[in-house]
Amino acid sequence: MTSRMFGLFIPLIAIGFGFFAGAIIMLFSGNNPMTGYVALVQGVFGDLYYFGETLQQMIPLIFSGIAVAFAFRTGLLNIGVEGQLIVGWFAAVIVGITIEAPMIIHLPLAILGGAMAGALWGFVPGLLKARLQVHEVIVTIMMNYIAMHIVNALIRAYFQESGQRTAFIHDSASLASEFLAEITNFSRLHWGFVLAVLACVLMWFLLWKTKSGFELRSVGYNRQASAYSGMNVKTNIIMSMSISGAFAGVGGAMLGLGTFEYAEILSSFTDYGFDGIAVALLGASNAIGIFFSAFLFGGLQQGANNMQGQANVAPELADIIIALIIFFVASSYLIRWIYSRLQSKKEGK
Repeated sequence: MTSRMFGLFIPLIAIGFGFFAGAIIMLFSGNNPMTGYVALVQGVFGDLYYFGETLQQMIPLIFSGIAVAFAFRTGLLNIGVEGQLIVGWFAAVIVGITIEAPMIIHLPLAILGGAMAGALWGFVPGLLKARLQVHEVIVTIMMNYIAMHIVNALIRAYFQESGQRTAFIHDSASLASEFLAEITNFSRLHWGFVLAVLACVLMWFLLWKTKSGFELRSVGYNRQASAYSGMNVKTNIIMSMSISGAFAGVGGAMLGLGTFEYAEILSSFTDYGFDGIAVALLGASNAIGIFFSAFLFGGLQQGANNMQGQANVAPELADIIIALIIFFVASSYLIRWIYSRLQSKKEGK
């Protein structure tokens, strides 16, 4: 088996190990693994409503995964996707609340607002990395907290309505779809799913079919060689983090304009940004891989509720399975070692 083919199989092997380990945990906790996993599958495919909710769960995961993967493909680690998603959510909702315009103008403007907010939140660590060599992991982690608390303070001071949220956005800025709701038994699926699919295509096109994408990947692969060949390394670092932040910001806009249609005061992180790291890792930072990885994660999160209701399995098991899958993906070197040992024994016989 070639190295490239084996790289494609590692996520599948990791998923298998993750579900196998989850079955063992269910056995030790007194549950039937077969019953639990049947309930999990039924929680995704057993009803059109469940399937629509799974697709709805995928939307922010796809954007978060793309944001992480884009930065990683260019040699950077964007751990601040959560913060970029939060400011994108807030900015999109504020545009949706404060502006009145026809949908053809208002909706793109609200999405653009989310993208620009996320890009700004990615620009800062990119600038610090490019100019002062400040490690982007430290800065992006810190900016997650800054994003959440600044957004909470702004909502409390200027935009808070009844409860802990803003007003609802105008209909002209909404991604809600009666058509998608009807065909999925009135789930919360909205047009953001189509935009998420287009975002996968856009990521692939930017990185692999444009001159800028070639430069971004080259800088990530070898900065010294890129600088020697005439590429502007600092500009490309800033551009990479800004584009990554823009993807995350649009993911936040999908929550604000589609799923909830308002912004709220957060007591903790949404976790969509952090889950995006896992989505990108399992998807091998590949656009197609991210799509299917987001479907797996969305399905696990959606199906976990059904596991609890039908099989009496704690919903936290889904999080454990996700953690185990990521563990096995991160331990790919161990899987490679086991595979090589098995192959050598086979050849020896």
